[in-house]
Amino acid sequence: MLDIKLIRENPEKINELLKRRNQDLSIDKVIEIDAERRKIQTEADELRSKRKTESQKIGMMKKNGENTDALQEEIRALGDKVKELEEKQIELDNAQRDLLLHIPNTPDETTPIGQSEDDNPTVKTWGEPTKFDFAPKAHWDLCEEKNIVDFERGVKLSQSRFTLYRGKGARLERAIIQFFLDLHTEEHCYEEILPPFMANSATMTGTGQLPKFAEDMYKCVDEDLYLIPTAEVPVTNIYSGEILSEDDLPKYMTAYTPCFRREAGSAGKDTRGLIRVHQFNKVEMVKLTTPESSKEEHEKLTQNAERCLELLGLPYRRVALCTADIGFSANKCFDLEVWLPSYNTYKEISSCSNFGDYQARRANIRYRDKEGKVRFVHTLNGSGLAVGRTFAAIIENFQQADGTIIIPEVLRKYTGFDKI
Repeated sequence: MLDIKLIRENPEKINELLKRRNQDLSIDKVIEIDAERRKIQTEADELRSKRKTESQKIGMMKKNGENTDALQEEIRALGDKVKELEEKQIELDNAQRDLLLHIPNTPDETTPIGQSEDDNPTVKTWGEPTKFDFAPKAHWDLCEEKNIVDFERGVKLSQSRFTLYRGKGARLERAIIQFFLDLHTEEHCYEEILPPFMANSATMTGTGQLPKFAEDMYKCVDEDLYLIPTAEVPVTNIYSGEILSEDDLPKYMTAYTPCFRREAGSAGKDTRGLIRVHQFNKVEMVKLTTPESSKEEHEKLTQNAERCLELLGLPYRRVALCTADIGFSANKCFDLEVWLPSYNTYKEISSCSNFGDYQARRANIRYRDKEGKVRFVHTLNGSGLAVGRTFAAIIENFQQADGTIIIPEVLRKYTGFDKI
């Protein structure tokens, strides 16, 4: 969440940055509540001080034989008033926290200003869009022809937008996961994590999924547990409520998990194939850093995701998300988009985000610097990569005129075959 001290000191600047995201955003109500709670705090402190002073008189009055009934009644009244103010302050604290939990992060000054995804500038391209001397097929048709993804039975077992991999398809999916994990742990020096696939509401709140995006979550009935939408949620929260040493930073962590998203606002989008489904596999990269190193680490993390695509030989581009398109908790984000012939365009395969201290404040993840001062870490994450979309990109980009699909060389030691 946003720093209330920063809001108090720079309300105009915070409002200006938020309005780059959306003209309707404002911290004016937060400031109003904060002013009221601080006024009540001052009043309560003054009454406590008065109560203490008056209480000290009782002993002396009794020693002098004076009647203290009136003074004791006054002190009781002061205590009742203090309690009333404390209850009001708790009410205002909760209201202020609720407001802050619903306000997105302020965009970094370098985040492009824009009104929609159409304003996202392309920062880099790698490789050329795949050309064919035959009529290429979409991955959903190829998957059905090769019997490597059974869309119909996936729906039968669950509901729409659930898939069933089988045979060489299941093996290819597993190979992609293993390749990504090996690359990130062996070449990029991340610690491998295997977290729970369910998280409680405090954990979901820590990274910004709750309360804002509750409708997109799958929640367990009668339990404070949600199916995770990404490994970012449990992995980022590993150190929630803890104080690390600066010597422990940066922390690099990577995790494979299935991801579960209701996609409540995506009706009618990408209804065929593997691009937008309710359950999918993903390998995630998460970093905890000092504020001074987070921008450099963000660039490194993005390059780590790009390395996956380059080793697979998949054409892609990097775009900088503009203020209208950036994620709720992020202050800066690069999307990597892979070329998909069936769409004749690039589709997102990784989002690499810097959150500054926004998530760390929500999850209370701190560190003690070399001067002994306790500060909030900066958190970063990125997909390295979304596995189903990688699967689709391989199927489409490496299809051959004879109907076969060539497996990228780096995956062959995991698949045990070089083509489908």
